[in-house]
Amino acid sequence: MPPQESSVLNLFERTSAYLHGHFRLTSGLHSSEYLQCALVLQHPVHAESLGRDLARQVVALLPSDGVNVVASPAVGGLIIGHEVARTLGARFIFTERGTDGRMILRRGFSVQPGESVVVIEDVVTTGGSTREVVELLAAAGARVLAAGSIIDRSGGSAEVGAPRTALATLQVTAWLPENCPLCQQGLPVVKPGSRAV
Repeated sequence: MPPQESSVLNLFERTSAYLHGHFRLTSGLHSSEYLQCALVLQHPVHAESLGRDLARQVVALLPSDGVNVVASPAVGGLIIGHEVARTLGARFIFTERGTDGRMILRRGFSVQPGESVVVIEDVVTTGGSTREVVELLAAAGARVLAAGSIIDRSGGSAEVGAPRTALATLQVTAWLPENCPLCQQGLPVVKPGSRAV
């Protein structure tokens, strides 16, 4: 494991943010591991450091013309997205789920046609939330240049519609609920994230 990845995972362990048990992920999949970024990001010094490191990695994916906007899906991406935007000197906006369950821009947020955007998330498992934000912003005319996350649980396989990077990449097993061995053992499932399923 590269030193940076080891350092990030050690930080998650030290802040009790790397959880082990039986979890229902935002994607609906089940897993025996959960990374609760909020427990790390509650410490501003860690949020600033992770944001600075992620911004550096995102910049390596970009053309030379810079970034106008950093966008994140609420709630998980808010703090890390804001910290990346601060490092990049960019405006920060976020998306939320509307009543139909789709990502939308609210609170007066918008992007202009041609604005360059990066999408920042806390954890990517399937890439679904990040992909929704990429598609929403592209439909509004923005140029989505890259995406980034603190943790990539997909082992690098998630497709989000833009080049992407992560501070730590893990291959964490996740199961459909009907195939979950932890369910079959009768272990209670916990939904520790910010969104009810």
